Amino acid sequence: MYIYDEHDQKIVDERVSQFRDQTQRYLAGKIGEEEFRSLRLMNGLYVQTHAPMLRVAIPYGLISSTQMHMLSHIATKYDKGYAHFTTRQNIQYNWPVLETVPDILQELATVQMHAIQTSGNCMRNVTSDHLAGVAVDEIEDPRPYCEIIRQWSTLHPEFAYLPRKFKFAVTGATKDRAASEIHDVGLHLFKNSAGEVGFEVLVGGGLGRTPIIGKVLREFLPKKDLLSYLEAVLRVYNRMGRRDNMYKARIKILVHSLGIDKFRELVEAEWNAILQTSSVSLELDEQEISRVKAFFTPHSYDKTAINDVSFNENMREFSAFKAWVTHNTKAHKIPGYRIVFVSLKSPSNPPGDITDKQMTVIAELAEKYSFAEIRSTHDQNLVLAEVKQGDLFSVWRQLKVNGMAMPNIGTLTDMICCPGLDFCALANARAITVAEQINERFDNMDYLYDLGELQVKVSGCMNACGHHHVGHIGLLGVDKKGAEWYQITLGGSAENNASLGEVIGRSIPIDDVAEAIEKILMVYIEERNEGEIFLETYRRIGKQPFKEYLYSDFNVSSQSVKGNAHANH
Repeated sequence: MYIYDEHDQKIVDERVSQFRDQTQRYLAGKIGEEEFRSLRLMNGLYVQTHAPMLRVAIPYGLISSTQMHMLSHIATKYDKGYAHFTTRQNIQYNWPVLETVPDILQELATVQMHAIQTSGNCMRNVTSDHLAGVAVDEIEDPRPYCEIIRQWSTLHPEFAYLPRKFKFAVTGATKDRAASEIHDVGLHLFKNSAGEVGFEVLVGGGLGRTPIIGKVLREFLPKKDLLSYLEAVLRVYNRMGRRDNMYKARIKILVHSLGIDKFRELVEAEWNAILQTSSVSLELDEQEISRVKAFFTPHSYDKTAINDVSFNENMREFSAFKAWVTHNTKAHKIPGYRIVFVSLKSPSNPPGDITDKQMTVIAELAEKYSFAEIRSTHDQNLVLAEVKQGDLFSVWRQLKVNGMAMPNIGTLTDMICCPGLDFCALANARAITVAEQINERFDNMDYLYDLGELQVKVSGCMNACGHHHVGHIGLLGVDKKGAEWYQITLGGSAENNASLGEVIGRSIPIDDVAEAIEKILMVYIEERNEGEIFLETYRRIGKQPFKEYLYSDFNVSSQSVKGNAHANH
């Protein structure tokens, strides 16, 4: 993974000193509330319902075991013993005391971590495929280009105050695991007909109040032109994006209002001007690309790992281990290794939450079994990407003892869920409560496995931090005269051929969400063809059968729901 040089370290160290001084002046009454607001946002610090929330950057989701130990230490010393992984592959602390935030940032800096540009109207953390470098369907590892973008975008003087926040996602495989089509800019590494590897560039994707799927801006961009082209895109957006209305300030609104052809014309003109007149070359030569790629060279794999016989023996003897391997591990590009998904979706915890003890366990497992590296995923789980098959049983036992071996990856209970009204002042409804309700009702693993791949995504408000728009089943919290209700959408997807879910009908009370999902699944089970997942069935038959069955004789009063809700499973 990338290791800071003296310039990187100086940036984060000086930022800590600056923010410490700013915080002290604010606490002394020398800086006003509004002035301090912009300063704290530049350092990833929000004000939530109960306490400040600090968001720490994890560029493209890659964490060293040393960094994970530090994240555990911070949860113990400065928070309430836990933290929360987000859909941007970052980590958040929900209970820090304002006076201690500079101390937290100082400790993070010792392990090459920070909170710079995790909030505010700037270029945010660059996300990527959590299987980068190990996926069997990979064309090229996208992480070097994520790192190049990170270095270019960090404290970029021209784009420090954009009309609104700006997000990149970069993928290098045939399957999109980074939700790139719902980002401001999505970059797809691919090989063209001439055998050259470059980027397909998408622009104008995003969720929130106005969900839009990104459009192709450039079909093929040579690697050498990556930064100059992104500079052109940001200049056009910075110049023309709306600043009079925060809800219409994202680049997706600009692209939609101009049309993709006009926007492309403006970007191409700006790009040509950069290439012809810029005094500083942004061209990426092979030497620079190779320099950054050197931080992401493949590990020294054990070629004898494929010969380990204990794996098959344990698969035969332990059914629980077999279920975990089947659902929580994936094929690695190197024979004899597996990719392990660490489930942060235990029914007893909010999705994405992790305790300080669990972080320590993960760090130790990574050190022993996975080259001291961990990845955070877009789906709020963790990954140990380099585990030998013969070590899987030991890893599973440790994860199981510590509540992180729930064999539910890709199932209904592997939900994306925002913090909702329990923490967020913007939310309309509780989201964690909905996750608990779903986990309680759908607790039969055989039933979940029979349903197949099913993505449920829960947002407590229209800001869509839970990505409900692109859930196979999306749940959006709405406020009805002070009561919490949920709107249901079906048919969304953030993967290849991304789609936005369709609203199925009227919203329902929060306590009836699980019952509604069960009725929706009854239609799916009745209508699916052999081998079809929920999304495929929905796309084939449309929403009407689901809508008719859901609202026919659907009791929207949770007070009347009686008995064992999962008895039919």
